[in-house]
Amino acid sequence: MPDLRLVDTRSRAFVGGTLANDVLHRLREDIVSCTLRPGERLRFETLREIYGASFSTLREALSRLSSENLVAAEGQRGFSVAPISRADLLDLTDARVIIERECIARSIRHGDKKWRSALLSAFHRLDRIEADEVGQLVDSGEWEALHSAFHEALVACSGSAILMEIRAGLFERARRYRRISTMVRRLPRKKSAEHRAMMEAALAGDIETAQNLIATHIRRTADNVLQAMFPPLEETAGT
Repeated sequence: MPDLRLVDTRSRAFVGGTLANDVLHRLREDIVSCTLRPGERLRFETLREIYGASFSTLREALSRLSSENLVAAEGQRGFSVAPISRADLLDLTDARVIIERECIARSIRHGDKKWRSALLSAFHRLDRIEADEVGQLVDSGEWEALHSAFHEALVACSGSAILMEIRAGLFERARRYRRISTMVRRLPRKKSAEHRAMMEAALAGDIETAQNLIATHIRRTADNVLQAMFPPLEETAGT
């Protein structure tokens, strides 16, 4: 069966306006969506056929993704998709909780009428699609975009470009684990109530509640993956 990712690059618009940006975007999406699986070797000849790009363009994209911790460089052996692990997920989750708690606290302190209006609008857009997708186990690309926009709206008034840059990198890196969570969970997760509670706490100026809610929200996704893919050590010790 031919690879469904194969495309004629002459007949499509490039994401980001150039072939290099397009290849970077498509590689990132294929890694995050687990189309390219954790630990998979990334062979240049295969990638060249799939993405229609030169070796230099592919190497540039893979080096960029390596800096984002989505690709592992293997010295002279080339590249592979970064593996997933219990330790990485726990470390990433802890880092996200620390950064998100600080960003949302700053955003609530500095938020103005425009911020509150934008947050409410972002929530309603997300809430509508969550109502439409109720019962689905795998979240759509549109949901992912609106979900990202809502969480960005929560922290939009943090007032720190550096914190926001760190936050964005961690959020993107966690997207692969969020996708895995949707793939392994047995029942749909009703996120709308979680998002509404965070929005209401933020609009009410309740920093402590908003911080606790965002921490629980992040850790719940991690717990789904941990339970499905990384059983507790005591359960595996005797196997």
